[in-house]
Amino acid sequence: MSSCSIHSSTKTIIPTIARYFGTKGRYEEVNTYLIDDILTINNSLVTLPSSNCKEIHLTAIIRHGTRFPTTKNIQKMREFYNFVVRDATGNLYGMSEIKSQWAMWYKDDMDGRLVDKGRADHRHLAQRLIKWFPSLLTQDNVRQGRVKLITSSKHRCVNSTIAFREGLMKGLGMEDELELSVNDALMRYFDQCERFVKEVENNKTALEEVKRFNEGPEMKRVMEKMADRLGVPYASITDDSVEGAFFLCAYEFTIRELNTPWCQLFDTVDAQVMEYSSDLKQYWKRSYGHDINSKSSCILFHDLFHRLDQVVAQINFNGAVSEVVTVQVGHAETLLPLLTLLDMFKDDIPLTSTNFATQQNRIFRSGYIVPYAANLLVVLYQCPEGIRMGVRLNEKSLTLPGLTDPNPMYEDVKKRYRALLEGCDQETVCKMNNS
Repeated sequence: MSSCSIHSSTKTIIPTIARYFGTKGRYEEVNTYLIDDILTINNSLVTLPSSNCKEIHLTAIIRHGTRFPTTKNIQKMREFYNFVVRDATGNLYGMSEIKSQWAMWYKDDMDGRLVDKGRADHRHLAQRLIKWFPSLLTQDNVRQGRVKLITSSKHRCVNSTIAFREGLMKGLGMEDELELSVNDALMRYFDQCERFVKEVENNKTALEEVKRFNEGPEMKRVMEKMADRLGVPYASITDDSVEGAFFLCAYEFTIRELNTPWCQLFDTVDAQVMEYSSDLKQYWKRSYGHDINSKSSCILFHDLFHRLDQVVAQINFNGAVSEVVTVQVGHAETLLPLLTLLDMFKDDIPLTSTNFATQQNRIFRSGYIVPYAANLLVVLYQCPEGIRMGVRLNEKSLTLPGLTDPNPMYEDVKKRYRALLEGCDQETVCKMNNS
């Protein structure tokens, strides 16, 4: 990184378009109070059951922290950088800085690996969770093996989990004594679902809407404006160029806290178009676009409810819970299908290539749902009237669709999802011959 002469000042200047970075966005853009103090918790965002209730279990399903771009995206970034240095003639603010001072430091072998900021994301999240759940995340529960860490096999997840453990140990004032287990069947279930792989992942037509949007009038306008800013012919800008430019702006900020001249290539409208393109991709590849997207997460859904049932049974039997905290670290692709299966963030009208203008107030915004270190927290409470369940996404309370209480009775949650609890068998839904 020393090849760069652009240093950030002590107070980071956040690019005006940072909120449109989608899944490449910082967790701090979702919870802006963390910008001032990364270890603070905001009680006003959480609705708790009555004070007669006590927390008895937490399952946290977490996306890995901030990472490097993938090799494929690094190549787009490099091609765009080379193109700008070679061909751009525009006198855009910062253009000479890019040409003379900014060096292309991203290398192909960085391929999606966790960066230092990503480790910090998880260390800090662990320390905040100790503040949120002081009676669950305790030295005693760690020593007695009642805290479990599970991760996907990908480097970025394993390293996030290790960083989470560091934060936990530091926050509890303990030495490291927690094993982590790798479980791809749970945390990368999408790789192992044949029907998803064939019908969506490897199917060119599954993302037809994304392709259409990227060839449509809104994206064309973004390309033309960029060509004008760079002083190059319209024909020389492709959708790969604008994507490469957007990634350069986003990654320089999320990884290094730099607001670089790359960000000057986009105004707010452009950034909204880029965000919509990325949301469309998430929608059609991981969410409501195709039924198998959410169904592929049945295994994780059942894993969660099986654990909650076990806790309830133990509480009813003798009150001793064997698994008090379970932390599962995976990917945006781990969380989105599960949230979709639970019917969360569902717009009345599907996202398509032609309704960008009418979807400005959509609730499906991947950057707010699954930024780096996104987390789904499921909490069980023992109350005088029975067991209640609370759900938080990114440390904010969520009311489950179809239920009115933010902390409903656990039995009511099970009634709400009865069809999935009784059906939704991973083997059946992932078989190819299943229509």
